[in-house]
Amino acid sequence: MSRQSMILAGFFFNPQGDHRLSWRHPRAPRREFLDLDYYRRLASIAEGAKLDAIFIADHLGVWDTYGSGLTHYANPRLEPLSLVSALSAVVKDIGFLVTASTSYTEPFNTARMFASIDHISKGRVGWNVVTSALEEEAVNFGRDSNIDHATRYERANEFLDVVKSLWDSWADDALVIDKSSGVFANRDHVHALNHHGKHFKVKGPLNVPRPPQGHPVIVQAGSSDAGKELAAAQADLHFAIVRGEQEGLAYRADINDRLAKYGRKAESLKLLPGILPIVASSTSEAQEKQAYLESLMLDEVAVDLLSSWAGTDLSIYPLDGPVPDLPEEASYNGWRTWLAIVRNEANKGLSIRQLARKIANTGSVPLIAGTPRQVADELEHWFVSGAADGFNLMFPLLPEDWENFMAQVVPELQRRGLFRTEYEPGTLRERLGLARPANRFSAG
Repeated sequence: MSRQSMILAGFFFNPQGDHRLSWRHPRAPRREFLDLDYYRRLASIAEGAKLDAIFIADHLGVWDTYGSGLTHYANPRLEPLSLVSALSAVVKDIGFLVTASTSYTEPFNTARMFASIDHISKGRVGWNVVTSALEEEAVNFGRDSNIDHATRYERANEFLDVVKSLWDSWADDALVIDKSSGVFANRDHVHALNHHGKHFKVKGPLNVPRPPQGHPVIVQAGSSDAGKELAAAQADLHFAIVRGEQEGLAYRADINDRLAKYGRKAESLKLLPGILPIVASSTSEAQEKQAYLESLMLDEVAVDLLSSWAGTDLSIYPLDGPVPDLPEEASYNGWRTWLAIVRNEANKGLSIRQLARKIANTGSVPLIAGTPRQVADELEHWFVSGAADGFNLMFPLLPEDWENFMAQVVPELQRRGLFRTEYEPGTLRERLGLARPANRFSAG
C-alpha cells in the first residue's frame, strides 16, 4: 500500500489559532469557539479541500505556570473526543487525529473511547499519544509534580501495548449475531489479555468489537529522544518539530534507523512536520499580517511561555539581559523538545525579551508566509526531497488563515499533482497508505 501525494492535516492548537494571542485579533472568534457550528464550518471547509484529517491538540489543565496564563491566554478548549463524536456525524470523509494522554487515564478507558469513535466515524479516527508534561496537569490528578520523564515514556509504551491488545481482543469475525441459532459472538474469537505489567493490570477483553481500522491510526508528537523511540516502536504518523528542509532530511534518516531496530520499514511511519502558513496576495501583505499578529503579543505572556518551556522562572531576571543557565535535558521532567529549542535559541545571544517574543510569536515550527504559489513551492520542496510525507498545518489565525489556505494553496498543490482532488474509498488508515495491523491474537 502506498501514498503518492502529500498528507495534509489542519491543526487546532487553540480554537482561535496557533498564535498565542490570536484571540485578540478583531477577526478572531469570541464565545462561538464553544459552539459546534464554529467547528462544523472549519471541518466542512477542510473536507471541501479534501484534507486528510483535522488534528486536535489538548491539555488536561489550564496553563498558568507563572501567573499570566489564565488572565491573558486563551486556555479553555472543548474535550476533543466529545467534539469529534459530534463532528463525525456532520462531515463524512475527513479524518480526525485526537490527542489523549497516557499519563492520567487507564488503557481500558482509552481503548474503549477510540474504538467507539472509530465505529461511529466508519474508520476515520487517530489517536495522538501524549505523555503530559505540564505541572498544571499533574496537580489535577492527585500529584504534586510531573511523573518522571523516563517513567512517562515507559508507561506510555506499556499503555499502547495494552490498548492495541484490547483492540485485538475481538477477532474481525468474532461478532456473529445469528438470530436463528442464538449465537451472538464466537467465544473462541474473543480473547482475554490477562496483562500483568509494571504499570497496568488488565484482564480484558474490551467490551467493543475490533475497530474498523483494526487499530485507529497512532500519532506521536514528541521530538525528544524518548519521543522518537516511542514513535519508531508504536506510531503510524509522527508530528515532528523541524525548522528546515535539510534538518527534515536528517530527521527522517534518524527515524528510519530507529524503525529498522524494530523491524519496521520506512514507509510504515509517515513524517509530518509542523508549519505555520500565512497566505496573502503578496509577500509584503503576508509580512504585514504576521507583523500585526506579533504586535498583539504581551511581554508578560511571552516570558511566561518561555519560562514554562525552559523550566525556569525568567521573570525574576532583567528582561533585556541574557538568558541564565537552564536545566539539563537529561534530568528535566517537562517538555524536553521545547527545552532543547530554548537552549539552541539562547545560544544565539538573544536577550530574555527577544527570545520570549520570538518563541511566543512563531512557536517552534517554521513560518511560511507568501503568495499561494510561494507557499506551495516551499511545501513541494520539502515533500519531493523526502524531508516530509506531508504537513501539520498550524494556522496563526482562525478561521481566516484556515480558509485562505484551503481556497488558495490546496488548488495550487492539486494543479501540480501533489495532492488529491477527491477522497479515495476506505478508512483513514487506507487513505494514508498505512497497512491494516494484523490481529496479534489471530497471528499468535
